[in-house]
Amino acid sequence: MTEKLVIRRPPERSRSFSPVVELRRYTLHNGRREDLIRIFDGYFIESQEEAGMDVIGQFRDLDWPDCFVWLRGFDDMVSRKAALEAFYGGPVWAAHKDAANATMIDYSDVLLLKPAWAGSAFDLAGSVRDELGKLASFAVLSAVIFHIAQETEAEFVALMAEEAAPLLAQHGGPPIAAFVTEHAENTFPRLPVRDEENVFVFFQRFADALAHARHEAALEADPVWTQDLLPRLKRHFTRPSERLRLAPTARSLL
Repeated sequence: MTEKLVIRRPPERSRSFSPVVELRRYTLHNGRREDLIRIFDGYFIESQEEAGMDVIGQFRDLDWPDCFVWLRGFDDMVSRKAALEAFYGGPVWAAHKDAANATMIDYSDVLLLKPAWAGSAFDLAGSVRDELGKLASFAVLSAVIFHIAQETEAEFVALMAEEAAPLLAQHGGPPIAAFVTEHAENTFPRLPVRDEENVFVFFQRFADALAHARHEAALEADPVWTQDLLPRLKRHFTRPSERLRLAPTARSLL
């Protein structure tokens, strides 16, 4: 008999601010991404939110067919530990972990983040999650990861907030969120994080891949960006940046 999925609504929680966010990237076995998405969207959203976390969004990487990317948020590091213990020690994970793990090669590419400045977290107030069976939108979430020196992080953040963000908005791509590394101890070591990293990550949302491409082209054609601001930002880089183009699954909040 086919198991019937029953979605239980989690308690009402604020979706407007997650002071701790995980950016998780999984390398999957060839051709297994849709299998993981079916399991995740079907079983791992409400069950995690019942445990006390926010599932912010889950995505297909448009440039890497065997990569699944997702974001989840927590109120603080103490509640993160409790929420992860509750979910990974609970019945839903126990029932579906073997099927989920069978799709994965690696799940250790995880950045632990906090808002870069006041008001730079995801604003999910009013967001509604679609039910199973709905078609995903054509939207593209862009995530740019800058690897920066920790000792000059404050200067870099100021450049991004005061100069880069307005310029990105001018070209049709205002950041919807910005984060830096959260260096607090990982109190749930069963799930590793890249604790040796120091990063700045900003997110933009576009109607589709064409809108994103147009934004990138406009930015590259702007000498204020290419000849002034970007060189000043690069002074803080410790290695090349990473750029992700992400397509939300049908049940992603973003």
